[in-house]
Amino acid sequence: MKIYVINGPNLNLLGIREPGKYGTDSYDTLCKRVKEKCDSLGVEVEFYQSNHEGDLVDKIHEGYFKGIDGIIMNPGAYTHTSIALLDALLAVKIPCVEVHISKLEEREDFRQVSYIREACVATITGRGIMGYLDGCDILIGEGK
Repeated sequence: MKIYVINGPNLNLLGIREPGKYGTDSYDTLCKRVKEKCDSLGVEVEFYQSNHEGDLVDKIHEGYFKGIDGIIMNPGAYTHTSIALLDALLAVKIPCVEVHISKLEEREDFRQVSYIREACVATITGRGIMGYLDGCDILIGEGK
């Protein structure tokens, strides 16, 4: 099994950006923890982060052509604005888990809308980087 972990805008600034909302763990720490989890489960993982919507769409498409088994995706602010990401996920039909570090349901009104949610098998919010590890478990269950 091979999964992509795709992160959208500003997630490269984890640990720097608003630590009260997003924690003090860095993006490198996030990747290391997920890699350790995947290694322990015998799952290959590839990480990708971009601040550009089209690049994220391209990565989703690439997953289809490379036979990726699942995606863990934190689209960042594109969660609330990107029909393009929704369309890409619907097109490729790769199981996807939507992950958010902060608890969106307790944040601003505009953050209550997720355009990608309907293309996802699960949504995890408010668990910090642990949400990504939960996403691994969900995708492993989906792959069985």
